[in-house]
Amino acid sequence: MPNIVEVKSVNKRFGRGPVVLNDINLAIEEGEMVALIGASGSGKSTLIRTICGLETADTGVGRISLFGQVTQSGGKRLPAQRQLRSQVGVIFQQFNLVTRLSLLTNVLVGRLGRIPKWRGLLGLFPRSDRITALKALERVGMADKARQRASTLSGGQQQRGAIARALTQEARLILADEPIASLDPASAERVMETLGTINKEDGVTVIVSLHQIDHAFKHCDRIIALKDGAVAYDGTTEGISPENIANLYGVEGLDLVKDARPKDGDGASAEGHAPSYLKPVAVAS
Repeated sequence: MPNIVEVKSVNKRFGRGPVVLNDINLAIEEGEMVALIGASGSGKSTLIRTICGLETADTGVGRISLFGQVTQSGGKRLPAQRQLRSQVGVIFQQFNLVTRLSLLTNVLVGRLGRIPKWRGLLGLFPRSDRITALKALERVGMADKARQRASTLSGGQQQRGAIARALTQEARLILADEPIASLDPASAERVMETLGTINKEDGVTVIVSLHQIDHAFKHCDRIIALKDGAVAYDGTTEGISPENIANLYGVEGLDLVKDARPKDGDGASAEGHAPSYLKPVAVAS
């Protein structure tokens, strides 16, 4: 499988503050669903924002490539960043919907990169785009809410609307930054199931930052863990140990792994459930 995302020697510091990203090197293959975990301040959100171009890496040898094209190099965005923008869907913790607009209109925003600018300014979306948006809403179980204002929807419903927007956008890569952090458990599970379905059925690559470790184990085959801005673990869910998690989260990590190491055969199952030594609790992000 070709690499959808490549990050090489990327560093990031805001002003004179501490290093936020420290020599990040990683590659994400097409079709993967990857969890990005780590304690608060570990650099998860900054990494996602840098990959999608909302932030630039520091000057130097750092480079980011998407779909085989270099989008950032030497601390500068390159033309490919804008050209590939329509292929990258970004989902934020705070939903990022325009609350006064209908859910359908919010989802249609995903087509802005694929229609003439004047149509977007006037809100004149072709009928084919409206059909695409309605089908996307149907896939995430929100078609019956299409005409409602976004402000009337629950957090989980708004987040599924944001996923529908990425589908309407025809994104090949979804970057989800803490998409379930503010949701109740049932809504969080439904959002993660929706992302997992899109990954499996459409082959869309998904990178999702999470503070709920149980969701990372249940829904993702690969985990990338950050600590103090550096990659502390990159591998399968089965491979991460209680010691790894305790190292990442300190005392909170010990609560997650206070039982002994998993017994033989007690790691993540083929269905993707969390190893039994992990408790289904959230940790600070």
